[in-house]
Amino acid sequence: MREAGTCCGVSGEERAEKTSRGTVGRLGAAIVRPLRIFLAMMREVFDESAYQRFLERGQMESSANAYALFRRENELARSRRPRCC
Repeated sequence: MREAGTCCGVSGEERAEKTSRGTVGRLGAAIVRPLRIFLAMMREVFDESAYQRFLERGQMESSANAYALFRRENELARSRRPRCC
């Protein structure tokens, strides 16, 4: 015999709690994903990602000297690009 207010052994309160957790999880994911994309874009715009790739490529630790090398390499690469207009 089933308890009053239950369905398949789960009470209405338990069902509501699971539903609200699922909704919060989906809502959180809907907010977090665009935020992560935005932050990744900002890292690219401000060369943070490029600097990280530079460090990994050269197997270096972040330091003032490493950043100076990165800036020098970056400026050299930019000066070689053909300019339009």
